[in-house]
Amino acid sequence: MTAETPFVPVVDFADWNSNASLEQRKAVAQRLIEACQNVGFVYITNHHLSPERLAQAFEWSKKLFDLKLEQKMLAPHPSGFKVHRGYSWPGLEKVSNAMGNEDDTADLTKTLRQVSDVKESYEIGSEGNKDQPNQWLPESVLPGFRMFMTNFYWECHKTATNIMSAMALGVGLEEEDHFVPTHPGHNNQLRLLHYPPVPAANIESQTSTRMGAHSDWGSITMVFQDDCGGLQIENPNQPGEFIDVPPLKDAVVMNVGDLMMRSSNDTLKSSVHRVTLPPKQDRFTGDERMTRARYSIPYFVSPEGPTMVECLPSCIDEKHPVKYKPIRWNDYMLMRASMQYETPPDEAAVSA
Repeated sequence: MTAETPFVPVVDFADWNSNASLEQRKAVAQRLIEACQNVGFVYITNHHLSPERLAQAFEWSKKLFDLKLEQKMLAPHPSGFKVHRGYSWPGLEKVSNAMGNEDDTADLTKTLRQVSDVKESYEIGSEGNKDQPNQWLPESVLPGFRMFMTNFYWECHKTATNIMSAMALGVGLEEEDHFVPTHPGHNNQLRLLHYPPVPAANIESQTSTRMGAHSDWGSITMVFQDDCGGLQIENPNQPGEFIDVPPLKDAVVMNVGDLMMRSSNDTLKSSVHRVTLPPKQDRFTGDERMTRARYSIPYFVSPEGPTMVECLPSCIDEKHPVKYKPIRWNDYMLMRASMQYETPPDEAAVSA
């Protein structure tokens, strides 16, 4: 790694608490903003989610994905892209940076799907979000799963609120809780991800992928990783070059999403990232290298659906005029989601 190659900074959040002085909180906020300006990704330690709680979350995730397919299919991802909840089996979702606002959306979707993402996921949201109803497994299939994940969802929201309060202070807003009214937590998404073993040659030849290069849609994303590795970010100084984001035990990897970049008038960076081959493979089938299974838990933070996202006043001046027109979160979300899940034939006929 050269001196010009950025690395993912580490920010200690121990001083972001009710007993800390304003100066201590400002120091945390400034370090966070510097990372979001230069790289767009940051490791956060002492983020108030305990190592024990994170270990439990990964244990539940593994129990889920160890179920038989027919059991997981008792809570299937609904058809289409408008509701993003429940179980997505390998090949159902295709992640990219494509935007679904062009006339050739259907053709582009088909082209992207010529190379499948080899992963499975389970999406969980707030029980209070009636537009995105949860798809729960029957309690008898995985007893205790629903209760744990519901509680963990709101624990993650508390941590996310702390991070966004630090961001508000760091970009010069008058109130730390500036984002709280528009981000009450009901439009967030907890995602359990499993990348099953696959021949390494398939990834190297690009006949299949783990997760393609993309930016995240919302305000911020928090990601908890296992020890496998494979997450990479695009070098902001060298487009097309990707840099590893290796696991850091018990840390959360936080990245800026598109909406926060728009809100900050490009002060903060929504970085392109992907998941590819982990640094090590742990088994062979004959002469064939197989990737390790990988587990991760992202938590996507977004405003309420009708929220109009516009540039923050502290990020606008004579040298930095407004770059983005206001946009409603739900409209932006649907443009992106429409490229990841295929439109059902009946809905496609209506839209045509």
